[in-house]
Amino acid sequence: MSETNSDPRQRYDWLQNTLHEHAHRYYVLDEPTVPDAQYDQWFQELQRIEAQHPNWITPASPSQRVGGRALDGFEVVRHRVPMLSIRTETDTEATGAEAFDQRIRKELELVDPSIQVQYVAEPKFDGLAISLRYEQGVLVQASTRGDGESGENVTANIRTIGQIPLKLQDVNFPDVLEVRGEVYMRRDDFESLNERQREKIAQGAKGEKTFVNPRNAAAGAVRQLDPRIAATRPLSFFAYGLGDISPAEQGGPSFSTHEGMLQTLKAWGFPVSELVSLCHGAKDLVAYHQRVEGLRDRLPFDIDGVVYKVNRLDLQKRLGFLTREPRWAVAHKYPAQEQTTQVLDIDVQVGRTGKLTPVAKLAPVFVGGVTVTNATLHNEDEVQRKDVRIGDTVIVRRAGDVIPEVVAVVPATEPPTVAPVDLFDTGAPMHRPRGAVFTMPSHCPICGSLVVREPGEANHRCTGGLFCSAQRKQALLHFAQRRAMDIEGLGDKLVDQLVESGFVHSPADLYQLSRDTIAGLDRMAEKSADNLLAAIEASKTTTLARFIYALGIRHVGESTAKDLAKHFGDLPALLQANEVDFLAVRDVGPVVASSLFTFLCQPHNQEVIQALINSGVNWPSEAPLAQQHQALAGMTFVLTGTLPTLSRDQAKELIEAAGGKVAGSVSKKTHYVVAGTEAGSKLEKALELGIKVLDESDLLNLLQDNPTPSAHHP
Repeated sequence: MSETNSDPRQRYDWLQNTLHEHAHRYYVLDEPTVPDAQYDQWFQELQRIEAQHPNWITPASPSQRVGGRALDGFEVVRHRVPMLSIRTETDTEATGAEAFDQRIRKELELVDPSIQVQYVAEPKFDGLAISLRYEQGVLVQASTRGDGESGENVTANIRTIGQIPLKLQDVNFPDVLEVRGEVYMRRDDFESLNERQREKIAQGAKGEKTFVNPRNAAAGAVRQLDPRIAATRPLSFFAYGLGDISPAEQGGPSFSTHEGMLQTLKAWGFPVSELVSLCHGAKDLVAYHQRVEGLRDRLPFDIDGVVYKVNRLDLQKRLGFLTREPRWAVAHKYPAQEQTTQVLDIDVQVGRTGKLTPVAKLAPVFVGGVTVTNATLHNEDEVQRKDVRIGDTVIVRRAGDVIPEVVAVVPATEPPTVAPVDLFDTGAPMHRPRGAVFTMPSHCPICGSLVVREPGEANHRCTGGLFCSAQRKQALLHFAQRRAMDIEGLGDKLVDQLVESGFVHSPADLYQLSRDTIAGLDRMAEKSADNLLAAIEASKTTTLARFIYALGIRHVGESTAKDLAKHFGDLPALLQANEVDFLAVRDVGPVVASSLFTFLCQPHNQEVIQALINSGVNWPSEAPLAQQHQALAGMTFVLTGTLPTLSRDQAKELIEAAGGKVAGSVSKKTHYVVAGTEAGSKLEKALELGIKVLDESDLLNLLQDNPTPSAHHP
C-alpha cells in the first residue's frame, strides 16, 4: 500500500498501519524514525478522514487512544485464566534465592549437583497488574487483577498508554491472546506530575492532590472513571506473561520456555524489560539479585524485588501450584522503601536559591537501605494538606536518589508516643499531644531577612540574597559569571574554599581579598592569585545593567537589567524607586516590580550594595531613558551569521543601547534581520516573510539615526 494512494479507504488503512508502526518505534523501541511533526501530520489526516467516514472507525484506530465519555463505574470482568499471585520470599538476603532453588530441586528430585535448573529472572515492578485481551490481533479488553478471579474493565484508560499496542505488529498472532503485565509510572514522570499538582493546589484549584508514590499514582490513573483525565497521566507498561491463548492445535503458538514466550511478546509489539535474564542454578540467581539491587536506585522506575521463574514450561506444569500460588515462581523482595516513624520536630531549611523547605525531623528509621532521620515536606501547602504535625506517626518514603519524603500521616488509634529523651527517665513511653498546625516563618531562620511568597507560587523565599549565608555560594557564582561582573577564574571550587574558610561573606568581600589569602588556598599559587586579583580589579569597571543583573534579584534577567539601567540611568534613582516606578519600565510587570522592591528594601542587601560601591565598583553614568534619544526604539532585530567586525554580543548590546530588541527567531513581528557570512535558516525565513535584511554597515548607519537603510542580501 502506497503513501500516495488516492483511494480514501486505502489511504486510511495505510495511515492506520503507519501510525501504529511509528507509535511502536517511539513508545516501545525508543527508536523514532520520523519527526514528531510528520507523525502529527499523518494523525491529523487520519482524523479528517474519520470525520468524513465515521463508520470506518474501529477500536484499533490510533485516534481511539484518548477520549470517550466518563464512566459511571467499572464493569466486572471474569478472568478466563485466573491472575494468581506469586509467593514472596521474605528473606531479603541472598539466601532467599538459594532457598528457592533448593525447593525446586527437591520437588524435581534433582540429586546430582552438576545438573542445574534454568530460570528466568525478572524485576518485580511496583505497579498495577493488568490483563490485555486481543482478538484477531486487536485490543478488545483490559482488566485489573482484582481478586484474581475477576477484575475491573479499564479498557478506555489502558488505550491511552502509548506502549500498549492497539493492534499487534506481527502477523503470526493467535486468534485469542491475553497478555499479562504491569502498568507503572516512571519516577521522572511521577515527580513532574506531582509538581504540576502542587502548582494547581497553589493556584487554588479545588479537588487536586499530590500522589503518595508512583504505584499509587499509576493505580489511580488506571482506575480513573474519565479516560480523558487518565490520558493526562504519564503511564508505562511492561509485559511478563500470558493468560488465555488459543491452543497450538487451533493455530496458537507453541512455546517450550518462558524466555521464548517473552521473545514472542516482543515480536508482537509488547515492551519487555531489558533486565530479564537467563540464570543457571542458585549461584546465578544470587548474582542477579545482587546486580539488580545495585542498579535499583538508578532505574527510571520503582521495583520492590526480583522474580524467579523456572524457564522450561514442561517443568512448570510438573511443579504445579500450591493453593493459589505457582510452585515454579517466587518473588524475592528487597528492603522496603516505605516505613512508618514519628515526627519529632519540623525544621525549616533554606536552599541555595533562597527557597524555604519544611523538613520533618524523624525518629531514626531504616528505609530504602539507609537510616533516615530527615524527610522533606516540600512546602507549607503540602504540610497543611497532609496535616503533618509534631508527634504524628507518618509514612516515610525513599526511592533511589530521591530525597526522603513524608507521604502521609498514619491516623492515630491511641495517643502518640515518643521515646524518652531524659537520660534519667525510667524508660516508659512518653505521651505527646499533636503539635500546632505548621506555618512558614515570616523571616529567614538563617539571616533574618523578610520571607515572601509570590502570588500563584507554592514556595516561600528568603529575600536576603546578597547576605544570607545559605545562599552565599550561589550568590557569589552568579555575581562572578561572564554576563554579570565577569570575574574569570572564580569557579565552584574556589568559591567553596573562600566561603568555607570564612574569607568571603558577601560579594563585596571579594574586593578585599589579599594576594596572600588567595595564594594560601588549595591548588592556588602566586601566579593564580595574581590572575584572580587582576580579574577582580578589572570587574570594578562595568555597566549598570551588568551590576543590576549581578545582584541576583529574582525574576531579573539580563534583558530586564538592561531595561532598568536604561530607564533609571543610575543606581540612586533605582534604589529610590517604588513598585509604581518599576511598573513604568518596559516589560516589567507586577511580579517583577514586587520582587525588585522587596529585594532593594532589605537592609542587608542595601549594606552589601553600598559596600560594593565603596570598594570601587563603578560604571559610566547615563541619562534616564526619558532624556535619551532612542534611534531603534520599538524595533525588533534578529542576528544571524558572522559579522565582519562585530561579535554577536557586541551587535546585541549596540541595538539594545539604542532602544531596540534582539529576538532569537524570525517572525512577522521582526523589523530587520542582520545577516553576516554563513547565515542560515533565519535568513531564509526573512526572505520568505519579506523582512528587510541588513549587513553590518547598514546596522551601523541605522544606529546613527539613519531611518532608511538600503536593504539587500549578503
